[in-house]
Amino acid sequence: MKKVILILVYMGLISIGYAQKEFNQWSIETNIGFNKAMSPLAPPYLTPTLNVGHFDVGARYMINEKFGIKGIFEAGSFSNWEGKSPDFKTNYMNLGLVGVANLGRIWNFESFTRKFGFLGHFGTGVTRIKYITSPLPIVPEYSQVIKTGITGLFKFSQNIALSGKIEMNYNSRQDFTFDGSQYNTSLPVTVPENPRGHATGVWWVGTLGLNFYLGSKEQHADWYIKPDPYLTKDELASQISSIKDMLKDSDGDGIPDYLDKEPNTPADARVGTDGVTLDSDGDGLADHLDKCPFLPGPAATSGCPVEEIINQEDYLKKAIQDNYVNVYFAFDSSKPLAFSISSIQFVSNFLKRNPGLKLEVRGYADEIGPENYNLKLSEKRAQAVHDLLIKSGIDAARLTFKGYGEDTSVDKNSENARQMARRTSFEIK
Repeated sequence: MKKVILILVYMGLISIGYAQKEFNQWSIETNIGFNKAMSPLAPPYLTPTLNVGHFDVGARYMINEKFGIKGIFEAGSFSNWEGKSPDFKTNYMNLGLVGVANLGRIWNFESFTRKFGFLGHFGTGVTRIKYITSPLPIVPEYSQVIKTGITGLFKFSQNIALSGKIEMNYNSRQDFTFDGSQYNTSLPVTVPENPRGHATGVWWVGTLGLNFYLGSKEQHADWYIKPDPYLTKDELASQISSIKDMLKDSDGDGIPDYLDKEPNTPADARVGTDGVTLDSDGDGLADHLDKCPFLPGPAATSGCPVEEIINQEDYLKKAIQDNYVNVYFAFDSSKPLAFSISSIQFVSNFLKRNPGLKLEVRGYADEIGPENYNLKLSEKRAQAVHDLLIKSGIDAARLTFKGYGEDTSVDKNSENARQMARRTSFEIK
């Protein structure tokens, strides 16, 4: 048992060095109330059910909001049941060290109350018993005691709580009965010799008292509740607002501001996935300023080659042939990606300038998934672009669409290549 006491003391010293910032850890506890000596009592000695005569004071340190350690000093007396027992009086003092569990936090009392708490304790100590009225030649005896109990709490304020405690004490060895009239043993007795039978004793305590919480924090560990892991309505609204701000597209190019490296491009500019204006032919003029965006030329001729005049129809055909004018889609989707809308606008503007031309929209899919499914998906993609061109003002009689299924010309093991396959292209009729 000495080892147990040393371990508890060691735990206490460790806990004192443990720093908590969120709550107060110390409390002073005082209690008064009743006791009841259960056994051993020698007939005809009896004690009342509620014998007034107990006092205790304790200092408690909470390692965290669920577990702690407490030192206790207790004192009191057992006496006879008036009118039903011969007179006797026995005094006791008790020093103990117990571990404390904040059952209110462990059992989530906060889900239904913030005013009531519940503690449990278990530990050991030493009891000194003095038999005042014993007829035997007795000196005060000492016994190891095992202590266990529960304490209910009601919070008056952040600094004070009312407590109600029930505690059982188990004396591991007690030489005499609580009344002091006999040796506590089943062995033969030759008075005045003590047979040292090492019998036990059991007594109960019930008290009311106050807990005084010490420290500068707002709450003591008994009542501390960790911040709710779930967002409040206001916090959720703030988070949604932040996301909305991130998804803003200030320049309307289809790329949200948080991804857009060029957030002030003109409305008609063609941009890449990073929001940067495209210069498809690399001649130094952005596509929206370049009259021949797919053929390099100087700025003096608005980006068109100086040595030749290019037929508009041939120009578009070359752009299609070189895969500059395509509309791209996400995986298993028939909705054009935002940055591809500019390609549809380009084709629409071209058809409006050339009213005699007709166009077929050709849809494709990557090789992931069943072939029949991909054929239908490619047709849906072609129809989606076809419908957008009609909405832009192109006569439906000038347009047709068709799904061509899987594009097997790309490496199906490459994500980037598969993205190139998920597209629609155009063919002039």
